Amino acid sequence: MARTPSLGAHVSSAGGIDKAVGRALDLGAESFQIFGAAPQMWRRKHHPDEDTESFRKQMKQAKLKSAFIHAVYLINLASPDDELLRKSTDTLTEELDLASRIGADGVIFHVGSHMGSGFEHALPRIAASMSEALDRTPDDSLLLLENNAGAGRSVGSTFAELSAIMNAVDHPRVGVCLDTCHAHAAGYNVATIAGLKETIDEFQREIGGEKLVAIHANDSKTELGSGKDRHENIGQGTIGLKAFRRMVRNRVLRKAAWLLEVPGYEGDGPGKADVDMIKALRDESALPELPASK
Repeated sequence: MARTPSLGAHVSSAGGIDKAVGRALDLGAESFQIFGAAPQMWRRKHHPDEDTESFRKQMKQAKLKSAFIHAVYLINLASPDDELLRKSTDTLTEELDLASRIGADGVIFHVGSHMGSGFEHALPRIAASMSEALDRTPDDSLLLLENNAGAGRSVGSTFAELSAIMNAVDHPRVGVCLDTCHAHAAGYNVATIAGLKETIDEFQREIGGEKLVAIHANDSKTELGSGKDRHENIGQGTIGLKAFRRMVRNRVLRKAAWLLEVPGYEGDGPGKADVDMIKALRDESALPELPASK
């Protein structure tokens, strides 16, 4: 019987999207995440059919549990600017199309910023854009809202806002990716026993555990409620090792795919040591010896 949660990391898709599968295996990942295009550019990357078919074939052969696409950062479905909103909706649609082509479980995305118009004013735009993207794409992949760290005018730092969006869209393909660093920065105290219980109770009340599909497992460089999105390696930030040991075994959180987006103990993104660390916490085994800092 497969262990839960499935654990993995964000991996590079450089050189062809199918190359990501082998990189995930090299890390010892059970699930993984990729970018389908350069995350800070609108220009889409062409993925030949032979690459997408190779991705599917390798996933099946490797028996990896799940794969996700993280959408480009430029998407802003809360924007009052019609041109930006149209570009964002079309890009999100293209991300979902790619997820279907490679057999990925879903697309994870940041909603964006209301740019001063306010959440209530932005909500109809967000819902309409998400609904359009879902209607224009095959029904074999999910669209996952990611919570944010709460800076400025960004949307989705509270479970109540995520719930309002999900209720407005009202679609079975919509779920949530919970980022632990973002939650901590937004004021959810996942670092303590009592704080984690309060956080999960609120998530269950507002959203429902069945909608939690993925977790971005990241420690935080900044303090609780900082509003800053600054990822740190597991056990080296203000959330801490004990908290991640509790979270990875929690009955609600362990049902999701856990994906590391950390700087890496070797400083070049999530590596095998990072995956080994979170596996050790899940499996109650000895912690790995970490590589020397660069």
